[in-house]
This record gives sequence, structure tokens and C-alpha cells, in this order.
Amino acid sequence: MIHARDHKTGYIFDPWDYLGPKRRKLLDESWAGLFREYILNELPVEKIASFFDEDFGRPTKEMYTALGAVVLQQAHDLADEETVDQLAFNTQWHFALDILDESDAAKYISPKTLWNLRKIVTDNGLDGFLFEKITGKLVEVFKVDTGKQRLDSVHIKSNMRRLGRLGIFARTIRKFLVNLKRQHGELFDELEPELVEKYLSNNELGCFSFVKPSESAKKLGEVATDLFELVRRFADNDDVTGMSSYKLLVRVLEEQCKVTEASDGGPAEVSLKPAKEVASDSLQNPSDPDAAYDGHKGQGYQVQIMETYSDDSDEKTRVGTPNLITHVEVEPANESDANALVPAIESTEERDLKPDQLLADSLYGSDDNVTTAKEKGVELVAPTMGQASETDLSAFEFSPGGAVRACPEGHAPSKIKTKGQRHTARFDKKHCDSCPHRDDCPAKPGKKGWYHLRYNDKALRLSMRRASEKSPEFRDRYRYRAGVEATMSELDRRTGVKQLRVRGSPAVRVGAKLKALGLNIFRASCARKAANAGGGSPSGVAEPCSMHAATGAPEVCAGGFLPPDGWIRPIWRRVAGFFAPAVIMAPRLAISG
Repeated sequence: MIHARDHKTGYIFDPWDYLGPKRRKLLDESWAGLFREYILNELPVEKIASFFDEDFGRPTKEMYTALGAVVLQQAHDLADEETVDQLAFNTQWHFALDILDESDAAKYISPKTLWNLRKIVTDNGLDGFLFEKITGKLVEVFKVDTGKQRLDSVHIKSNMRRLGRLGIFARTIRKFLVNLKRQHGELFDELEPELVEKYLSNNELGCFSFVKPSESAKKLGEVATDLFELVRRFADNDDVTGMSSYKLLVRVLEEQCKVTEASDGGPAEVSLKPAKEVASDSLQNPSDPDAAYDGHKGQGYQVQIMETYSDDSDEKTRVGTPNLITHVEVEPANESDANALVPAIESTEERDLKPDQLLADSLYGSDDNVTTAKEKGVELVAPTMGQASETDLSAFEFSPGGAVRACPEGHAPSKIKTKGQRHTARFDKKHCDSCPHRDDCPAKPGKKGWYHLRYNDKALRLSMRRASEKSPEFRDRYRYRAGVEATMSELDRRTGVKQLRVRGSPAVRVGAKLKALGLNIFRASCARKAANAGGGSPSGVAEPCSMHAATGAPEVCAGGFLPPDGWIRPIWRRVAGFFAPAVIMAPRLAISG
């Protein structure tokens, strides 16, 4: 049975008045005050409610409380048991989730219930919906300008052990044998006792943990042979080949080994591939098949992060406007950053958060990306990757169509030929022979005494970009890109995104997106506090707050009306309360699927 309260209806009397003005002010100015006021009612409980029966069974945990706990767990980087403790005893959590009842039913959630709810979120991709909806709300409330944004990636690790090649083989075989014993005991009993003892002994693969370097090649060959024999032994058994652990055996065999069939009809032979031939997207650990390998940062995943930024000269405006993360995408660690730009633009465009100007490093700044971004109405500001080629055209003068008008010395070409995107300009020999730039000029001598400049549209674009990158205007615009590095550091320090407690791409995605959402909440609360401290209100924050605006009650709360001079605040709250609905406790509300 679905249980969800109406958190939009206000109270006649402030239930938090017992805290006193100072502690109440701390709550209002903290992340808890912002969560209660703007986020709590935005939680998509109707999507969670569809997985429960509306009329049958025991009542669920209060849906806003349960879903809010899932978000706050990731934002504060808590284990399940720690989340249970925070929900049970932390006043900030009670304030943020609008919990007034002191019963266990209101303030306690079991780890199993928390796990089940998180699994619903994970399996149905609701983490993306949560991130997009709440981030959109914060952008609206604070009137964040999304015209200027910056993009970068950060390497993260799931909760898996780092394994070498020997460990990958051994643990994949062990995983298969454990599952075979559990699902097909009669087939497991037919295996050789020596094989079972080697991989399922009580020392948990200890025989592979202390292999000398001189013996590693021999040991690798041994485990590769064992893996190959297991694959071949059960290849014709449909019940076994359908097991996920058997598919991992096949994957390791294909990625790490070469199988050579004997020409005389004898048994096939298996040999190890050289390490440099093993692809970066190969299996890194059977406990996390989705993780990949990056040559610089190691095993794991990477997360693409795009955020807003402000270059306003007014410091108060900058401090009062939060930099919000607008796009989060989890990828295997081996993916190139160059492939992430267009999906990031398209994702924000679907939510009306598309930037006009996007800062990124050189890995994103390929010519194709710059061209595609321009077609989508986005100016990509990124350094040109690599060194300048011999065809450096930055000193030449060109027409809008890409034709050469004059060389660095001011001489116009005598003839221009264009075919598609390729251009050829012919210059007079008498000018080029005496030119002081002759040695490093891209125009080269050709037949019949002419000098020819050959180039294409891409070379022209790259040359123009390299020339503009030397200007003070480019350096002044591009200096704001460095701020995204601070975001990566803050995201890790505050939410622990670089070392997650989970494994597998779906769970890693949930952790990364909800942690980015948590950082948005923290930043928004800091911006609101800074704006209020400066004597104003954050850009776009309504007065009074959303919880009381509908009733017209001039309640004292974050962003709300203050009492007139000479009034004592508790008395003012009671007087103001008569304008609110005559409701002390918000009623329960059944939400259908």
C-alpha cells in the first residue's frame, strides 16, 4: 500500500520553533533548508509508486522520505548503515525531509528497504530523471545562465580489486566453478578434484597471490590452459553456455589468448597474447565486467561532467549564482573524450540547458567537434590538438569562401583553383624568390617557375584556430576552463565520487549522477546563503518561499518575509499563522501509479 504525505500544505504554527532563532536560522541557510523548500516536492515519487500496489499490503515507507534518503545517501557518501543512522537521529535530515513524527515508522528505514528502493532507481534509470528534474528546478529558481559552460572528465573506480592478468584468469575460473556448483551440481561433481582444489580451496586463490616474477609466465600458461579446457568441455551444453560466468570465460579466452587448431586433427593449442595486444576494453575483473582500462589512469570508469560558470565582473553576482552541473555521463575508462562532446550538447539541448559557449581542453577540440558544435549553435572554445603542420596558413589573408587573397608580404596570387574542399594558389616566382619568409613558407616551387600553395578547408580552419589561440582575447576567455578542475576536486571531497562502494555500470551510473546532484544542492545552498548575507536574495529566489507562497502566509523562513520592526518573532509567527490553512499536520496522500 502506497504511503506519501502532502508536503506542500503549510502549518499554522512552526513545528521547528522549539529550536530557537539561531538554530532555526542555521537550518534554513543550510542544504537542508534548500532541500525542504525547493527539492522535496520535486522528488518523482509517482514513478516509484508504480512499483507498489495502491490498496494491497502493508503501507510503504513514506515515499518522499525514502526517495529523499536515497538522494542524500549519495550526496553525503554514506554506507547503508550510516544512512539509517542519519535518518533516525539527524535533525538536518528531518528538517530537509519534513519529518515531524517521532515514531520508528517515520524516522527509521531498514537497510534492506533502502537497498530495494535503490535497486528500483537503478534498474529503471530513475537516477537520470532525478538529476535532470532537480537540476532543472535549481536552474529555474536561481535563474542560472546556461549560456556559458565547461566540460571535462574525471576517472573513477568502482569497488573492485585491481587484478593483473594472472588474477583475471584465476578469479574468472573461480567465479564459473562457484556458479556451476550452485546451478549444475551433477556437472560440477564430474570435474577433476585437482582443478576444483586449485581454484576453490579455502585460501581463496592464495596459490596465485605470491607467484615469483620468474614463474609468472609458466603460471599464466597453466591457468590459460585450464580456462580453455573448461570452455571447450561445456561448449555443447546449452544450460552451461547460457550462464553469465561461462560467457566471461569465453570473453577472457578471446581477449587474452590465441587458439591454434592443429593441422593434423590433433588437439588445439592455446597461447597467451602479448600484453600490448590485449585491448583496453578487455575484462579487468569478473566482479565488474563493465570496467575498462585507461593507459594513464588505470582500471575503472570515467565520468563526463559539464557545468555552468559565470564570468560576471560583479563579485556579488558571481557568489550569489551557483555553478551547476548540467550533464553527467558515465563511460568505460577507455573511451575517448573526443566522442563525449556531441552527446553532452544534445543532452542539454533536450532540456533547454544548451550552452552558447563551451570551454573544453584539447582532447575535445578536434576539427570535427568544432564544426559539429557550430552546426548546433554552440561555440566550442578549445585549443587545437597537436603541433602546427608544415601548412601553416595563419599569416595569409583569405576570403570568406576560403580563397587566398594575399601572402604574408601582401602579394596576391596570379591564379586560384578550387576543387571541392581543396584549393591551390599560384604565386609569381619573382616575388617568392626574394621573399624573407621563403624558408618557412608553405608555398613550394612547382613546374613552370611558379610557387604553389596547396591546402584544404580543414587545414585552413586549424591554422586560423592556432592563430586566434595566441591572442589575449582567447586567453582571457579560456582561463575559466580551469575552474572545472576545482569542480572535480570538490565533487570527490564532498561526495567521494572517485572511489565508489558499488560495482557494475548501472550502479556506478546511479552513484555518479546522484553525487553530482548532491554537489548541485550544496552549491545552491551556499549561493543562497552568500546572497542573503549580502543583504539581497539569490537571483530568482521567490519572496516568500514556495511552501507558504500559495497560502499567502508571511511565515519567517529562508527567503521569506521578516516580521515588522518591534515584533517578537515567535509572536509574529503565531499571528501570521492565522492566514495559513487550518492544518497542523499534513495529511497522508495516496499516489496511484
